[in-house]
Parts: sequence; structure tokens; C-alpha cells
Amino acid sequence: MKKRSPVSRSGRFNQSAAEALIQFTESVSFDWRLWRQDIVGSMAHARMLKKVGILNKKELDEILRGLEQIGDEIDAGSFEWDPALEDVHMNIEAALTQRAPAGAKLHTSRSRNDQVALDMRMWVRDDLIALVEDLRSLQHELVQLGRKTFPTAIPGYTHLQRAQPVPFAHHLLAYVEMFQRDLERFSDAFDRVNVCPLGSGALAGSTVKLDRAMVARELGFVDHEDQPRLSQNSMDAVSDRDFVVEFMSNAALTAVHLSRLSEDLILWSSAEFNFIRIADAYTTGSSLMPQKKNPDLAELTRGKSGRVIGNLMSLLTLLKGLPMTYNRDLQEDKERLFDGSDTLHGCLRIMAAMTAHITINEESCHQAAHDPDLLATDLADYLVQKKVPFRDAHHLVGAVVGLAQKKGVALNQLTLRDLKSVDSRFQRDALSVFSLERALKARSTVGSPGLRSVKQQLTAWQRRLSDERS
Repeated sequence: MKKRSPVSRSGRFNQSAAEALIQFTESVSFDWRLWRQDIVGSMAHARMLKKVGILNKKELDEILRGLEQIGDEIDAGSFEWDPALEDVHMNIEAALTQRAPAGAKLHTSRSRNDQVALDMRMWVRDDLIALVEDLRSLQHELVQLGRKTFPTAIPGYTHLQRAQPVPFAHHLLAYVEMFQRDLERFSDAFDRVNVCPLGSGALAGSTVKLDRAMVARELGFVDHEDQPRLSQNSMDAVSDRDFVVEFMSNAALTAVHLSRLSEDLILWSSAEFNFIRIADAYTTGSSLMPQKKNPDLAELTRGKSGRVIGNLMSLLTLLKGLPMTYNRDLQEDKERLFDGSDTLHGCLRIMAAMTAHITINEESCHQAAHDPDLLATDLADYLVQKKVPFRDAHHLVGAVVGLAQKKGVALNQLTLRDLKSVDSRFQRDALSVFSLERALKARSTVGSPGLRSVKQQLTAWQRRLSDERS
């Protein structure tokens, strides 16, 4: 590869950069991903320079044409990146200047400090939109699985111990709610990302009278009333990475939610639970044990959540001791951002694909959900309806459970005489409590796992996601 002279080294230096310095400081091996934003931002900056009289029309046309050609080459994979030029910005500027002499004017009133701040905000802005779409796709598949399996019930768990029965769909909808909060956090973050820092220079703006509002409008940095949104402090503008931290914080929480969903799927697919089957195409085998069918995609998603969390921790640690304003440490933010984004996208997409290929084991779910112990609380509620204080009812049903264990029978196999031996307020209708269908029907409050409520939620989410994706 032909080496270009490092244009970022000014006349201040008497020696060329050492090869070790070039290798250690280069960032183009990863920040090349900002090329599209860098070119679009440079085009807007060039148009603004034409407006304020720095460029004439011929020079502007020359610059725009050169940037378009470079963009086409990068998109086609034929552009040669030179590590000696350090980063994406200098690579593109050097290539532009070789094609268009007027390109040497492009950096007027612009520093790589505000240039990279602009590029990263634009990149994050684009990625927020893509992540929202991935989240919606996963929500869609969870809702579809809920609709296919309704009204099948399973035990709900606390402390990983069977607690009370719930429709399988209700459990899935809990994750739909989680991912909706994630989606809203990403959407809300867009407002804070969507502020234009260009024109802040290295840290103190420029003596050239710039039209920052023009650039902001052209690049879409506007509010809901189409008014430009500009950074108000040049020092903060070039050193601020709060928007990257917020992005990664949201990503980390989403990864945690994905990890929790993965854990449930792993448990449910085990022989001990046997609630679901994951299609062969989305499972792996063992190199030793031929009978194995492993939920590796869920396990890897669970594992990769730590990677996303780690990227957030790296960013926070990176920023915590930095003085104002720009410091080269900030170069380290990009790999953390890109890796966090790539990891999260990958997890969301594979989880959605796998969820679309999950079937439920009706027999195992039926057997587990009809465990009479799951309705012990319903028996306490029965006593509450008889005006027994709940704490007393809780104690009495505990005694009933103890009696069933002592006699070696299931809770619903106790006789009315057995119940009355604990408390005379138990009547014959107490035994009707041990009906799963009755129990689910009785749960009618908002947000409860009652069949009617869950069906309504499935329908509402189906309609909502269809509207948002159309």
C-alpha cells in the first residue's frame, strides 16, 4: 500500500512519526465505520463555507464531487485506508485533496475534535433507529409465540420454586413489557444525541463567522418545530461523550433483559422442565454425547450480556478522570461503542429468529400447571372471602399444606373433614378452589394473568406492533 504523508503532523515537527507511534495511535482500523457520517458532515460543512464566502461555487462542486467519489469507493470496498493518516477523517481529507485541490480548504474552522463529535452523534442517531426496529422484531416474535400457545398455562416461579399458575403467554408478555421500556429509553436518548457540535472547533470555536444553524438543519439536527439544535458550549461539545454512555447504559440494560429471557428459555428447554422445544436449526450438539441438543444461542446471548456491560464500564472508567476538553483517551470510546452495538444487534436478531422456531410441549406444561400446590394462595383467598384476616388465612392454609404432606397426598386430595380439622370455616365449596380454569378466570384485575386479560393484551400488542412496523 502506498503511504501518504501524515497530514495531521504540522510544521511544528522536525521528524516524521515513528512507525511504532503510527501503529499505536492509529484508529482507522475501527473508526473507518464513521465514513458515511464523515462524508455527509463534510458536505454540509462545505456548503456552509460556500455560503460564508470561504469557498466559491467551483470549489464547492469540486469538493462535493470528490467526496461522492470517495464514498462510492468506500462503499464498493476499493478505497485504501492508510494507517499513517491515523483516522477516518484524515484518510478521507487526504484522498479528497489529491483529487480536488480545493479540498485543502475544507478543514477551515473545523477541528477533528468537533468533527468526530459530529460523526459519532450521527452514527449513534442512526443506530438508535436500527435498535428500535430490532427490539420491535423481537417483541413481535414473543407476541406471536404467545398467541400460538394461548391459553396453555405453566407455573410462575419465585426463588425458582413453583408459585402460582400463569398462562405461558403472560410470561412472554412480561418480556415484551421489558423490551418496550428498552425501546422507549433508546427513543428518548435520540433527543439528547440530536444536538449539532460542529462549529465548536478544537475547543474555542472560530473567528470565521459560521452559519452553524445551516449545517444543523442540513444534517437533521432539529427539534419537532424544525428549529436547529446547537451545542451551547464549545468546550463541552468536543469533550462530551454522555450520549455514548447513555447509549451503552441502555444497551447494557437491554442485554440484561435478553440474558434473563435466555435463562428462562434454557430452563424451559431442559429435560427437567420440558416446557418448550427449540428447532434443531437453532440448537447445537455435543462432540462426545450424541443425544445432546444444546440451547447454545440462548447461552451465548446470556454470556454476551457481560460483554455489553463491560463496554459500559470501560466507557465510564475512560471518562471519569479526564480534564476539559478533548483528550486522546477519547479515541478509545469507539471500539466500546461499536462492539456494544454489534453485540446487542446480534443478540436481538438471533433471539427473534430462535423465538420464531420455538414450540411448546403441551403435555408437560399441563402437568406442571395443574400442580394443586400452585393454588394454595387461592385457598387462602377463599378464607378471606369468609371474613378471615389474610394473615390468619395464610397461617391456616400453611397448616393445611402441612397436613397434606403428613398424609402423603396432594393438596386437592384432602377431604372436607381434613380441611375442617384445621378450621371449621372451610365449607364444601373450598374444594372447588383447586381448578386451574377457575383460578385463571378469577384473576380479572388489570395486569393480572387472567385468560381474558392476557388475550386482550396479546391482541393489543399485536395491533400496536403491526401499526408501528407499517
